[in-house]
Amino acid sequence: MRSQTLECFYLLFLLALFFSFHSATSKSHLQLKRGASLSVDDASDFLTSPDNSFTCGFHNLGSSNAYWFAVWFTNSKDKTAVWMANRDRPVNSHGSEVHIRGDGTMILTDVDGTVVWQTNTTTTDVAIAKVLNSGNLVLENPQGDILWQSFDFPTDTLLPFQTFTKNKRLTSALRKGSYESGYFNLNFGSDNVLRLISDTPDTSSNYWPNPDFDVYTNGRTNYNSSRVAFLDDMGRFLSSDRLQINASDMGYGIKRRMTIDFDGNLRIYSLMNSTGLWEITWQALLQPCSVLGAVRKKCNMCLCTGSSVCMSSWIRGE
Repeated sequence: MRSQTLECFYLLFLLALFFSFHSATSKSHLQLKRGASLSVDDASDFLTSPDNSFTCGFHNLGSSNAYWFAVWFTNSKDKTAVWMANRDRPVNSHGSEVHIRGDGTMILTDVDGTVVWQTNTTTTDVAIAKVLNSGNLVLENPQGDILWQSFDFPTDTLLPFQTFTKNKRLTSALRKGSYESGYFNLNFGSDNVLRLISDTPDTSSNYWPNPDFDVYTNGRTNYNSSRVAFLDDMGRFLSSDRLQINASDMGYGIKRRMTIDFDGNLRIYSLMNSTGLWEITWQALLQPCSVLGAVRKKCNMCLCTGSSVCMSSWIRGE
């Protein structure tokens, strides 16, 4: 009897030792604690949302040696990025890391230790970083209060219930297959109207809604100065200037994003679960030559045959 008791005790001891070791050595992908880091050299260094819809970590384009600290759709075939910390300043594929310093600041450092990006959370009681099911990367204190969030600093994409206000803008990529900031923006104008704008080194002009019509003919109003908009989880985009957009597949349970693409068009995309590919369910412009700031200001003639020869060349830098 005593022998059996000792054997049971020994077995329990081994199990406790195993789980203790496993807990100490395994990594949590749900949160990054103060003082901890994520390394570009370790493929297992990333954060995921509780429902696994979003991943946060080091992201690259194919065989590129350049990496970005980003949030992306976990289940999209091309790992579509929805937010980037260092959009215009990628880091090296070796030696770069993200960590939360003792003063509460999350920083991104390159291989030589240069700080490429950081949050404005110095002297706060930041305890952890985590990704919410909404795709929002947040820094929280021990009480769970959000002290910083990526939703306040959008790049080219708006996610459902990510509030878009007068101080924010979406900026397109410079060209297809690039993350570098381009020349097209979505933001509220001083007249309280949400607009698409081409902002080149030479000129700046509105191209949506139609600049040839007045605000009311375009179905907008400039009387509401709150300047706020959001995409909801049914596929509706609502704005304080009375703009309402409905995705063609309206309904719950679909992963969506609103993105200003490299060609200057604003689109709503829906993720196809079976393939991991995206389907366009709404777009602002049906004709590429509607991007007036890119076409009329840069060339004398535009061929509107499904693609703009002039605009495509300009985007490529030709």
